[in-house]
Amino acid sequence: MEGNVDQWRREGQSFLRRFLQLVDILDPTTLLASNKEIENAHTLLQSSQLKEVVKDEKIKEALKLTLSSVHPDTGNVLPTVFRVSAFAPFASPLIIAILLPHKRMKPALLCQLLFQSYSAGYNLANGNKTTCKDEKMPLNKFLLLIGAVSYTTCLGVVPQFVVSRYSFNSPAMYTFFRKILPVPVLGLVLIVVLSLLSAIASAFNVAVVRGSEFEKGVEVTDKNGNVVGISQAAGTKAVKDTAVSRAVLIGTTAAAPTMIVSYLQRTNFIRRFPHALAPIGHVTTILILGLMVPISFSLFPQMGKINKSKLEPLIQANTTEDELYYNRGL
Repeated sequence: MEGNVDQWRREGQSFLRRFLQLVDILDPTTLLASNKEIENAHTLLQSSQLKEVVKDEKIKEALKLTLSSVHPDTGNVLPTVFRVSAFAPFASPLIIAILLPHKRMKPALLCQLLFQSYSAGYNLANGNKTTCKDEKMPLNKFLLLIGAVSYTTCLGVVPQFVVSRYSFNSPAMYTFFRKILPVPVLGLVLIVVLSLLSAIASAFNVAVVRGSEFEKGVEVTDKNGNVVGISQAAGTKAVKDTAVSRAVLIGTTAAAPTMIVSYLQRTNFIRRFPHALAPIGHVTTILILGLMVPISFSLFPQMGKINKSKLEPLIQANTTEDELYYNRGL
């Protein structure tokens, strides 16, 4: 069993412990570590006996670097942009870009394409790889990846398309909708729709990119790390939990800053200094994303547990333990 897998399992018993551990490994300074430093840290952990509470500072730093930079299934160093600690720094400008009120479709489409492409790469790099550790990406999976990015990009620009196509921002349409709904209610409805579409697109991205886990299944292990079998049920649960986690992350990050900015527009400060609204909105988006990343990543254990009764009959026959473990991925 990989040392970081064992650590994820031991620290994943409560939301608070998972959250505190993720806050620690999301330190962006770990992105500055070279591959050689990460490999040395991984080797140190492999040769050390990790205890329930790690007290040695050198081991602590090695564990932090390994958890943030090494894939728990393969033991390979992740590309810098797809490491655990890279999501917030790299996704922040992309999320700000997709939330901007674009006046034309092309910029909105490009921003969505960049964000969905990065999300797909992140989902692929951090998925469960217990059944394809040394497998190169086949052509059908590559085409599926392109399809996922294309579909989620189109889904993400639906609000912009509707506004542009039907001129909802024209004075006539604005007056029409004001007669049906009060302005605050109309604004709230638009925020909810935008957030739901963003959440659905992100969840769909996870489900499609990691679809092989539905089909091939993932390895399940006992508490000692011994592989019991390969389960499609565990793979399905891993992808569903991660999709929910990502939907909560992106949906909240899209909704909260927009609602805050909508409220600020009615304050005297913004009426006096209207140019301050955009920077405040951008800073708020970054803060909300920074808070939601450890929260959403902690919603479900990294090393998920599944009851034996929910697994395939062959796996049930191979073990006497009531609960088995699998890598959920991020």
